[in-house]
Amino acid sequence: MYKHRLRLLVISLLLLLGLVLAACGNDDSAEPQDDPGETEDANKDDEKKEEEKEEASGPTSGGTLTGAMYSAPAGMFNPIFYEEAYEANILSFTHEGLVGQNESLEFIPGLAKDWETNEDQTELTMYLEEGVKWHDGEEFTADDVVFTYKSISDPDYVASGGIRTAYVTPLLGYEEYVSGETDEFQGVEAVDDYTVKFKFAEPNINPLYYASFTIIPEHIFADIPVSEMPEAPESRQPGQVIGTGPFKFTEMVEREQYVLERHDDYWQGAAYLDKIVWKVVAQSVMSGLLESGEIDFVADPNGIQPADFEMVQGLGNITIIEQPDFGYQIMGFKQNHRTADDVESGTLNPDNWVPNEKISNPEVRQAIAYAINREGLIDGLLYGRGAILNSPIAKQFWAYDESETTNYTHDPDKAASMLDELGYVDTNDDGFREDPDGNEWVLNFDYPTGNELREKSAPLIEQMLEEVGINVNLRQPKEMSAYVEDLTNDNSDWDLYLIGWSLGSADPDPTGLWGTMAAYNFSRWNNPDSEELLQQALKAPDAFEQEYRKEVYKEWQKLYSEDLPAVILYAQNSLWAYNNRLQGVEPLPFTMYNDPHLWWVNDAE
Repeated sequence: MYKHRLRLLVISLLLLLGLVLAACGNDDSAEPQDDPGETEDANKDDEKKEEEKEEASGPTSGGTLTGAMYSAPAGMFNPIFYEEAYEANILSFTHEGLVGQNESLEFIPGLAKDWETNEDQTELTMYLEEGVKWHDGEEFTADDVVFTYKSISDPDYVASGGIRTAYVTPLLGYEEYVSGETDEFQGVEAVDDYTVKFKFAEPNINPLYYASFTIIPEHIFADIPVSEMPEAPESRQPGQVIGTGPFKFTEMVEREQYVLERHDDYWQGAAYLDKIVWKVVAQSVMSGLLESGEIDFVADPNGIQPADFEMVQGLGNITIIEQPDFGYQIMGFKQNHRTADDVESGTLNPDNWVPNEKISNPEVRQAIAYAINREGLIDGLLYGRGAILNSPIAKQFWAYDESETTNYTHDPDKAASMLDELGYVDTNDDGFREDPDGNEWVLNFDYPTGNELREKSAPLIEQMLEEVGINVNLRQPKEMSAYVEDLTNDNSDWDLYLIGWSLGSADPDPTGLWGTMAAYNFSRWNNPDSEELLQQALKAPDAFEQEYRKEVYKEWQKLYSEDLPAVILYAQNSLWAYNNRLQGVEPLPFTMYNDPHLWWVNDAE
């Protein structure tokens, strides 16, 4: 055993204490209710009657709602270029797609009111709503849809930081257009002002998914080259960011406050609220601000702190929505790094990737996984309000299957034994293992600020790994926007990293995160067998059958858990909370921001 066992014992005791505390009030129901207790205030019945009276009076216009997020948006408010959930907190209210989803994850009309596919599903024709107005009064048409998809297919898109190519790669002629072989864009066609046709190179099993991307206005960006869009004021500045959504982005004090105002000409009817104001506040004070009424809601990306759940639940003026998260937190392995030239040119070319020899052996990654006490993290940090995942597919999807995956239970003895057999042993009695060649073996470990659970996880994981003799260099955390930039431009010495993923709800296909060419594949995982399976799961005609796809994804999940590009630490329960002055909230499995134009406050004047 290594000299750091005592340190881990202390941590284990702290985690155990967390387990005991969590066991006192763990409630896995979808919407936990306040415990009435035996000492309720006699006025609560009167308050309840007053609330019922207010609700019965129906929605009223007016009022301002204040939301909170714990990290500032990086400043990218163009849907085709944004990367983070913090920008999404703005864009969810300002921009829209052709279709949405309901509580059963079925596609429903959005900017498109109806659609049809041809017999072999190589074409999807969508009929658009008429009379939809952009925030500046211009009319939304099929040309905007064509322009959006053409921009994502542009040869300069990826080099300019674009990461949404998964939506366009199946389109007819995409390869020829993105490579510059032709300037004719065939994939999406405007049949007339209110009819748009998506054309696919092959029969497509899920055409509505590819047609679901958020639309940007052609008249705003038509004269701006795609390479210049990310830095254009139209992508960044309030008043110049234009969408079709129920709210307009009108003001900001950068990194402090972001103001959205009602779009009076919204096509589904003007919102009841006058404004939604986003404030950036420390995660540690969010619950207190909820209690005092200084903020009205906390939702994406992580909601309230699990440690604060019982306190917030006990507040008479707050409603909590608890449900399984559509995402997970990972500790990733940087298996490959890009070259400096590829980073400079914005190129993703696996042939140029440089293997990270320190963690290139999958058995080393497996040993590291066994060393991590995932259950302890859930009990001690999440207070039991989360779950272990053994697959990077959300449990809510039909494709989730861990029957043949490896469950990396906490087993430090097994981790140590595996490393011993691989030749990673302590040759100089300093308490840390050297590599099989006798060289110093140090794993650099990076993580971002903002999410307190992630910040607390990093030093705990460091000590868990040191317990089995792995020398970990836990580096100073970085603010999220800088962290993501370094994570993307990975021509560096990173080995381990922490990040969380909010998964798309449209389809279980994991290619957008774990495909070799996926921009979000920060591990730079390059496994040909994985690529083949991911393609099989989408290839017609077999993939028209869900059972076929399920079997392919079952095999892929097994492969993932063996090759292990990342350890999935946990899926945290979503703990969204809002002040009871807010009415009309109808959450979906993946978001609280459903039909915000129907939100209203019962104290509007």
